[in-house]
Amino acid sequence: MNLSILTFLTQDGLTTGAIYALVALALVLVFAVTRVILVSQGDFVAFSALTMASFQAGSLPATLWLLTAGAVAVCIKDIWVLAKHRALGRIPFVLAMHLTVPVVLWLTLNAIDLNRLGDGWKVLLTLAVVAPLGPILYRLIYQPVAQSSVLVLLILSVALHISLVGIGLWMFGAEGYRTQPFTNASFMLGEAMISAQSLLVLLVAIALIGALYLFFGHTMYGKALRATAFNSEGAQLVGVPTTMAGSTAFFLSSLIGACSGLLIGPITTLYYDSGFLISLKGFVAAIMGGLSSYPLAALGAFMVGLIESYATFFASQYKEVIVFTLVLPFLLWLSLTTNPLDEEH
Repeated sequence: MNLSILTFLTQDGLTTGAIYALVALALVLVFAVTRVILVSQGDFVAFSALTMASFQAGSLPATLWLLTAGAVAVCIKDIWVLAKHRALGRIPFVLAMHLTVPVVLWLTLNAIDLNRLGDGWKVLLTLAVVAPLGPILYRLIYQPVAQSSVLVLLILSVALHISLVGIGLWMFGAEGYRTQPFTNASFMLGEAMISAQSLLVLLVAIALIGALYLFFGHTMYGKALRATAFNSEGAQLVGVPTTMAGSTAFFLSSLIGACSGLLIGPITTLYYDSGFLISLKGFVAAIMGGLSSYPLAALGAFMVGLIESYATFFASQYKEVIVFTLVLPFLLWLSLTTNPLDEEH
């Protein structure tokens, strides 16, 4: 171990920690608003990176079919409800609301040459394909059982993740993909070489965290989401649409996951099932924040990233064990400090 290796490990730990921080913030956000532990958060990350890889290869991503099928399923569900309430006049509105994005994407992607498209446009297209998956999954899977217990919602999340892994294998195959880096630049800091790609990941992650802070602290809708997280029944009584709050939380979660996939894609090879470990490590960080504190979850994520990086050097065969063991003292602390009466309330 010397200064150069220490700098490299620290840089790698901070970079991966930034990704885990975004995943942890998304987990805390969704749990606070809907009481759902979103096991499939990492699937948004993997699907985003694999979608970007498809665009860079000049082919239509299979996730576009998944988005279209989900949007059609939501339309069928809403039309069935409208038919039961004899409100068929709202069907055009429902079709326009749910099918506009898939239709526009199909028309756009079939009209352009992806090989001549710049990376910036491919990033926007990836976000447009992956980010709407969050609200679709909420409407189809979680909204009908929104009042169920946390355990039931957790079991549902595990089942959804297993389904998405199977769908991911069907869409992308068993091969791993790594996207092209946004920059190959690097510069020397003393005797250590700093990658501009790693620095870009850190800057974008910090910018997203700052944007979330501004959204929740200085916008009316962000404050409404915080109110829903604090007391959903009270928020509903004062006119906050809790169903829309759930859809918004899942949209922000999938958007954060899509951004995370774009950031991590050039750094590591991702497979159809890579999202599980990413979700678990984000969950470890979220537990460090008690599944309620955004700053503590972010700090915990950077700690997880650094410990994982150092463990890779000192005990690579045990790095996963070391990372996941971190959650035990925090779970013990939570079990000793949580009031069962408050939890029931």
